[in-house]
Amino acid sequence: MSTCIACARQEPRATLSNPVTTSAAAIAAVTFSASGAAPTPLYLYEQSFGLTPFMVTIVFAAYVLSLLMALLTVGSLSDYIGRRPAILAALVMNAAAMAMFITADSVGALIAARALQGFATGFATATLGAAILDIDRNRGNLLNSITAFTGLTAGALGAAILVTYAPYPRQLVFVVLLLAWVIEALVLWFMPETTQPKSVVLAALRPHVSIPLQARGMLARLTPVTIASWALGGFYFSMMPALVRVATGITSPVLGGLVVSALTLSGVLSVLSLRALPADRILGGAIVALASGVAITLAGVHAQLAWLMLAGTIVSGTGFGAVFSTTMRMVLPLAKPDERAGLLAAFYVEGYLSFSLPAVLTGFFAPMVGLTAAANAYGAAVIGMALLSLLAVRLSRQHA
Repeated sequence: MSTCIACARQEPRATLSNPVTTSAAAIAAVTFSASGAAPTPLYLYEQSFGLTPFMVTIVFAAYVLSLLMALLTVGSLSDYIGRRPAILAALVMNAAAMAMFITADSVGALIAARALQGFATGFATATLGAAILDIDRNRGNLLNSITAFTGLTAGALGAAILVTYAPYPRQLVFVVLLLAWVIEALVLWFMPETTQPKSVVLAALRPHVSIPLQARGMLARLTPVTIASWALGGFYFSMMPALVRVATGITSPVLGGLVVSALTLSGVLSVLSLRALPADRILGGAIVALASGVAITLAGVHAQLAWLMLAGTIVSGTGFGAVFSTTMRMVLPLAKPDERAGLLAAFYVEGYLSFSLPAVLTGFFAPMVGLTAAANAYGAAVIGMALLSLLAVRLSRQHA
């Protein structure tokens, strides 16, 4: 094991320039997000494997829980062994997960593939984000804000199109992603190391959350809005395609993928358009947009109007993107260089817990009360948490 780590630490004879490394790391982060969203329209598995709504959320939960385990154990590992070997290891694991998806022929195989994919993504998320910040402090926060949303948009919509119009609907999207991982691994093999490895490695593998002392207060103040925004994302990526089918009667995967990708695409546009404004000025309006959009989407569900659901998604996605970008801009600059991966891991642990647990709970009750009633309860909870976070933000400003 130690020999492998030592080999991985060795610099290649030629290394990429900093701009190329930043671009390659950002593209890899986009691809990781895309691969996480790619199975969302593939819940034609529901017909192939006879999945219930609860089983769909279990498959979804396998991804998120493995991702959380990675964040808690290896999320800060790159602070110890270096960014390059950690990124390469995550790329290899996700390539293996794509191969498992291609050959999946049962629910168990699907869960196993999703779990390995989640662990690889958790490993890579904090590492790639830290590497980008190591090289480019000026644009690092912006890149980390848009890579996730860009990848989720491309994964959800691209997979929906391939599933609907291309041959081999259950395999082709993963073949494309597998080829992408091979190319990215070949490029990033030549990336320079951006951090100084430490001698103590085993300490990083104990499940823990590493939050620098100077960042704890800010992270705590932003927790309510983080929960609201990530819970919204979890609802869309676990249940929205099925809800679109139930509400509109349209079974085409493209429509479900379009509604899901509208959330993340509007998030990207929100981040880019608001990047020049001070973060604390954006937060209040972002929370209002998030809550309002959820209410509009639920109105579209009751009216059985796909266009109204899409309009509500765009509004809530605008708030979602602004909240995500704002919280990242307010928290990450508080970390020192050797604390970045650990703080990013802690930030994503909080987010992905909010992303997964409410969705799994809703999936459990949906067969009992109906998908529409479950969606109403979920949406009301998101709106309530958003309003609570708005109150907390205003009280924090008054106190300041």
